Amino acid sequence: MRLTSTNLDDVVSKIVDSLKKGGVVLHPTETVYGLACDPKNEEALKLLYTIKNRDPEKPVSIMVDSIAMADRYGVFSDYANSLLDQFWPGPVSVMVMRQKMSLPEFFNPEHKFIAIRYSSDPFCRKLVKAFGGPIVTTSANLSDKPSCYMVKDVKKQMGVRRFGKIDLVADSGKLPENPPSTIVKIVGDTTVFVRGDGSELGGIMR
Repeated sequence: MRLTSTNLDDVVSKIVDSLKKGGVVLHPTETVYGLACDPKNEEALKLLYTIKNRDPEKPVSIMVDSIAMADRYGVFSDYANSLLDQFWPGPVSVMVMRQKMSLPEFFNPEHKFIAIRYSSDPFCRKLVKAFGGPIVTTSANLSDKPSCYMVKDVKKQMGVRRFGKIDLVADSGKLPENPPSTIVKIVGDTTVFVRGDGSELGGIMR
């Protein structure tokens, strides 16, 4: 499905329907193409891991549409909040302690931390808001393979069988070749870069 500025609401509505039915969706972000599913649907999560050929012990992130929503799923210290005020919304996923009982036990089992992303992309934010809760977000590529900036590259990398398991594709054409989102883990008053070095954040956390 081609995504344009004129059909954004219609595409979002169709994606929400797919997610609520347990589908995995391919969509653009401000960085790379991503895969999304409902974090509260165990079968959808299993399907997403299958499509990516991802180790089931590796966690995935969630995407929210506000800091208020993020607070329901992660524990943010005053230090963490001071950082969020500076670089959210943006291409940054923040790993903080997970709020107890906020998501089912099958979501990232055995992981006490959760990575949360508040995207600066208007489409992503509209999608999460329309869905009414967080969605899983992960890059649309096979594990340990390059990120994809065009839908055709996702299909080529995954192959027909895996790509065919994706329920809905939102294609906005070639994305700018920005690096994948930075992932930063916050422990107390310390930040640890899990992916990226923070250079694109203008030295905020250096």
